[in-house]
Parts: sequence; C-alpha cells; structure tokens
Amino acid sequence: MVMSNLKNLNLDANQEDRAKAIRDSLRDAIVDRRLAPGAKLSEAEVGSLYDVSRTVARHALQMLTFEGLVTSERNKGAFVSNPSPEEARQIFTSRRLIEAGLIEEAAHRMQPDDFAAFRQQLSKEAGLKANHGAKARREEIKASGDFHLMLTDVAGNEILKKFMDELIARSSLVIALYGRTGTSSCGNDDHSDILDAMEAGDVARATQMMLRHIDHIEADLDLRSVDSLTLKEALLQ
Repeated sequence: MVMSNLKNLNLDANQEDRAKAIRDSLRDAIVDRRLAPGAKLSEAEVGSLYDVSRTVARHALQMLTFEGLVTSERNKGAFVSNPSPEEARQIFTSRRLIEAGLIEEAAHRMQPDDFAAFRQQLSKEAGLKANHGAKARREEIKASGDFHLMLTDVAGNEILKKFMDELIARSSLVIALYGRTGTSSCGNDDHSDILDAMEAGDVARATQMMLRHIDHIEADLDLRSVDSLTLKEALLQ
C-alpha cells in the first residue's frame, strides 16, 4: 500500500529490501527520540552511513514521509516531523469532536461478529504491552490506533474514515514523539471499558468514556523540547 503512493525509483529487490531496513532503523531512532523533531536527514549522509546509493536513501526517506514521521521541504531536504504544541492540541480536539459522534454511529451498527473482532484486537493490545523496545512500542501504538480505526470501519462512513485515518496517523506520531510513558497511552482497560459500554447498549457511557480516554492520551504528552543527537550519533546508539 505504501509503495503505490511513492515515486517509482526503479529499485531492484535487493535495493528495496535495503531501503526498508534503513526506514526501520531511522524509524526506531525517531520513535526512541534519539532523533528529535526537526532533525535534518540528509540523503547523502543516510547513504554514507548505510553504504547505499542516494537513490536507496531517498526511497527510505520517502517511506518515512508517507508514514508522517518525516517531512520534505523543497530545496531544503528531509526533516523529522515536528508537530507544534498547538497542532497537537488541535489534533486531539478534532478527535473529541469526531469520535463522540463515531461511537454513536458505530454502536447502532455493531454485530456479534464485530464485538468478537474487537475482543481479539484487545487481546493483541494486551500481549504487546508486555513487550519492550522501539519495535514493540511502534506495534503497540499502531494496535491501539487500529482500535479507533475499527470503530470507523463499523460506522461505515467513507468520508469520516478518511478524516480518521489522518487523525490517527498524526496523533500516533505525536504520541511516539512526546508520550511521557513510552507507550501509546491508549490503555487496554480504556478500550475494554468503551467496548463493554457499547455491548451493553449504553451509548452515552461509551461516548463519555471515549472522551475521557482521549483526555488521558493528551494528558500523557510532554511537548517540551529535547536535545537531539546528530544522525550518526543516533544510529550508533
């Protein structure tokens, strides 16, 4: 899916694999905050550090740009995305407005199979919370975001889904960069409680708990600046 949205750089299979490995390594450094928001990612330096061509390095950075972890500026280069405190607040304000209505819409459409799928998702989240490290953290943040996207799917509104896809991607970036606890703050208990209320037909309670849940996520953010390592220092750690 990512590939269909990226420029075709005519890479062979080996180069494609190298680009993906570089993407994963850089993503770990970003999520671990070894590379702070705003840090420059030079194609030439990335290529040199990983002993690959600039074309392969460019493709790795493009994949990170598509994921929202990197931004590209014409004539300036690529940088670790740097959501401002105000942007972070706007993201979660938007989520409150949208997800309150989303709960009501999804609750009316939920079927037994849907509840079973959500329970399976909650089990996956619980399993990931026991793991440690950058990869586990990425997977836990993604799984937690997937819970919210599953609600959007059940609601069946394609326009709303486009908004939520962007909001979850952008909030996941903010959580990865600024979450104090080192996890997504999308607690499994919060999700379970929301699902319990929906299954009991108590839409008002489910909505209230969703809003409180989003409050918890935002309250966990630490938007203070951090000292960034150089690209080489970050990758050697």
